[in-house]
Amino acid sequence: MYWCKIARTEKEFAEIAKLNYETFVEEIPQHEPDSNGVRVDPFHSENQYIIVLKDHELAGMIAIRDQRPFSLDKKLGPVENLLPQDALTGKLCEIRLLAVRKEHRNGRVFFMLTGALSDYAYKKGYSAAVISGTVREQKLYDQMGFEAFAEPVGSDDAQFIPMVLTRARYEQSIAARLKQKTYSFFPGPVQLTDDIRSALVKEPISHRSYDFSVSLKRVQNRLLNMSKAKYVHLLTGSGTLANEAMVGQISRLPGKGLILTNGAFGERLKAQADRWHLEYDLLSFEWGKPFLEAQVNEKLESEKYEWLLLAHGETSTGMLNNLQMIQQLCQTYQVKLCVDCVSSFGALPFSLADVYLATGVSGKAVGTMSGIAIVFSNHLIEVDTNLPSYLDLGLYANGNIPFTYSSQLFKSFEQALHSYENDERYRLLQSRYEQLLAAEKDEEMTFLTAEGYPMIVTLKGIENDQYMAEDAALSGFELHYQSAYLAERGWVQLSIIQPDFEKAWAKFRKWHLNYQEYQKKQQHIHN
Repeated sequence: MYWCKIARTEKEFAEIAKLNYETFVEEIPQHEPDSNGVRVDPFHSENQYIIVLKDHELAGMIAIRDQRPFSLDKKLGPVENLLPQDALTGKLCEIRLLAVRKEHRNGRVFFMLTGALSDYAYKKGYSAAVISGTVREQKLYDQMGFEAFAEPVGSDDAQFIPMVLTRARYEQSIAARLKQKTYSFFPGPVQLTDDIRSALVKEPISHRSYDFSVSLKRVQNRLLNMSKAKYVHLLTGSGTLANEAMVGQISRLPGKGLILTNGAFGERLKAQADRWHLEYDLLSFEWGKPFLEAQVNEKLESEKYEWLLLAHGETSTGMLNNLQMIQQLCQTYQVKLCVDCVSSFGALPFSLADVYLATGVSGKAVGTMSGIAIVFSNHLIEVDTNLPSYLDLGLYANGNIPFTYSSQLFKSFEQALHSYENDERYRLLQSRYEQLLAAEKDEEMTFLTAEGYPMIVTLKGIENDQYMAEDAALSGFELHYQSAYLAERGWVQLSIIQPDFEKAWAKFRKWHLNYQEYQKKQQHIHN
């Protein structure tokens, strides 16, 4: 298989020096021959190399450099004076040493390098890349989206055309049309299925219309059936808004509370509670570790608490907290249980019949666009004019429509909820989760926590895999790793909620096995 990565090891740099010599000394007589058969680029220490490998062997390379002066600056003067305006909207980089071994010149490797370059440059904030392209490959450069901006330079035997590539030019190129498909393992946004997408593009209708009120009622009934809660309140916004409305209701309660945390989203609830100046005690557990029943029981027994707040699905670690155990403790001590279910609702069936308040969202596991915030309750919520009107759940009670809703969002949400008929989506997500568990059992990867759930898993970071997610992205696999709480810990996550998961997982699993074997080989060479 062909795949891309960033070159980082001395073995990789040695192979790059050989390919550099083969291409720019032996094939294109740009430099004088050397008996060593290798050529280290003068800007090697400043270059970032993207390479394409065929299994474990180097097939092609490209170098990116953003230190000035560029080699083209030395030949032409400052390139900004010659570039079109659309290339000057951000930082510039220079591409050098674009080379593919002869046996791999089927076009595929060139296009993979161009696609990886485009993705890399976009993430680094480059507006354009300049290159000296050999005249003998002019047609190929055109297919990649490069455009000449000056007359050829160099000797008769080694003539090069100064060219530029912008994001817009690349997106209109043949190379972009032939670019490998990108597979997402993000926990959001969710790629939309055709039926959900068609619901989103329907003509909007008024949120005051009879048709909308009927659609709203169908959505509410489906949500109540799924949750077993008595009441549901729907707001236009994200899961964070749902939690904000829940915390606003907690602020009306007279007594002190207890907040449990074992991850980033429990800590976010704590931060929201602080903004509302709630009085509470905090019981913190190590990230990825379950709430210990004995410790929670001891805390509830030691003092009178009015409410308890926690995150059910802790996506920062890929962990599902034991809701049933907490419900039983809250019943024993007559504590009102409030739960963030934003990332767990729709991932697996569970009852909210014994909670005081709980939250969800239309995105995440449910599988449509985010934008509808959900708050469940088992008591009738009354209007409270001391709360901000948008967060006052009393205004939403009894099916009221106090503010503007998007009818398209509701239609797409209603369409997504159809997949829960006969528990079809629950079974699908569980089947996908079991595929991940099988990979862990086969020791292909290790998960951070055993208390996971069918929505997302966190891979334990190991020394050799610290750049795995970055390399996976260059090969067309978007893993979840750039959130600050993940980057700090070197964790990588795989979500299973995207509609093409089965195909994406089969391809990624093959890539990951190859990547692991390659890393072990590199480590063996290094040792």
